[in-house]
Amino acid sequence: MFQSQSDTIAAIATASTGGGVSIIRISGKEAVEKTEGILSFSSKKLSEFQSHTVHYGHVVDKTDVNDKSHLTNDAYLAEGAGKVVDEVLVLLMREPNSYTREDVVEIQCHGSALVCQEILDLLLLHGVRMAEPGEFTKRAFLNGRIDLSQAEAVMDLIESKSRYALESSVSQLNGIIKHKVKEIRSMILDDVAFIEAALDDPEHLNMEGFREKFEQNVEFAILELKRMIENYRNGRLIRQGVQTVIIGKPNVGKSSFLNAILGTDRAIVTNVPGTTRDTLEEDVRLGDLLLHLIDTAGIHDTDDPVEKIGIERAKENLERADFCILIIDGSSELTEADKKLLLDISKVNSVVLLNKNDLHVKVQEEDIKEYTDKKVISFSALTGDGKDELEQYIKEQFYLDHLSFNDEIYISNERQKQAVISAYESLKQVKESLELDMGEDFYTIDLMSAYESLGSMIGESLDDELADTIFRKFCMGK
Repeated sequence: MFQSQSDTIAAIATASTGGGVSIIRISGKEAVEKTEGILSFSSKKLSEFQSHTVHYGHVVDKTDVNDKSHLTNDAYLAEGAGKVVDEVLVLLMREPNSYTREDVVEIQCHGSALVCQEILDLLLLHGVRMAEPGEFTKRAFLNGRIDLSQAEAVMDLIESKSRYALESSVSQLNGIIKHKVKEIRSMILDDVAFIEAALDDPEHLNMEGFREKFEQNVEFAILELKRMIENYRNGRLIRQGVQTVIIGKPNVGKSSFLNAILGTDRAIVTNVPGTTRDTLEEDVRLGDLLLHLIDTAGIHDTDDPVEKIGIERAKENLERADFCILIIDGSSELTEADKKLLLDISKVNSVVLLNKNDLHVKVQEEDIKEYTDKKVISFSALTGDGKDELEQYIKEQFYLDHLSFNDEIYISNERQKQAVISAYESLKQVKESLELDMGEDFYTIDLMSAYESLGSMIGESLDDELADTIFRKFCMGK
């Protein structure tokens, strides 16, 4: 549970891996007052500066001296009053023109973890509380600066691993989902208001003249929501990458292939069959496309209980995959296990790699075509031969350059998808009620159900527990 919204909070807003500069963010009604106690400038105090200005000064530990807060930094240094922790730049942003719509102070200090911790400790001594993960963004949401879809886009933007993901996140952050959802909700609310008024005053409000426009509104909303649902797959591919499973029997070169495509020795490679017993997952970019590679255990008959678990996971990943790379050892004759795998990939977008073409080749493309019509590429994990052809083929299978991030909505998480589906189903019920010429009461029940579902998508009808769950997924300091 998030703590009080009236608290002044602070956290490190930059990566914790070290760097030249770190940023400590403070937000709350008393952000200026509480931060002023650890800052010293050459002339004015922090409270005397104008909003959206940057100032050079020092963080000073005054805990061991008498109160001399009226002194400038030069006076502190001259009198030896207090300990200078770091020289800093301080950015002041007064409410409501800040990320959280509260007073916000950002201290840019040197990137040492020790320096950051000392500054945070001083803030805590002055009554500031450590922010919980996502608490700054939650405050931006609760204070009306952004809606829930925009809040989720903040995290998507931070985690973007491809240009597509970046553009989609920026589009959502700019409010493309919010504007469309509010348009549909406003239309629903207007129609409900008219129907309710007509039921109360049938002498002056005629449902007959309203019906045609009402039917058009319902059809428009259904089509818009249907398009969002259909775009979900592209949204998921944009955000999470193409889920790409690598399968094959043991010792065909799956781990060597993974290392080759990543350009690093990520997987253990030996000539002992069954070295990989569990899935190994890595992301790799092919131009603007992100692949989420899943290297699996070799699929074969075994009595080893550990291998059996790995093989089951391999099969489960194959069922869920967007794309499958089946690796066949081209230097050995096709086995029954190979033939079964060729049949298994029939329902999955796949490619067959004839690996080890640097050795004497015993399997030809025509041998593979007897069992599958999938694309076959001659490959060598050792030399990299065939890698360019494979990458080009995958890009062709998931060609996303035609996507528009200006007018298309790509919902990118399951929560949003379920909200849209729920609203879509409710509006389908309205359409069915219209076709059956049922009473107006049936219309309003389903219309309000759709209205509530869409409200949960942007956070206008959301319980506290779900909100806490969503924001706890955010990183510290955001």
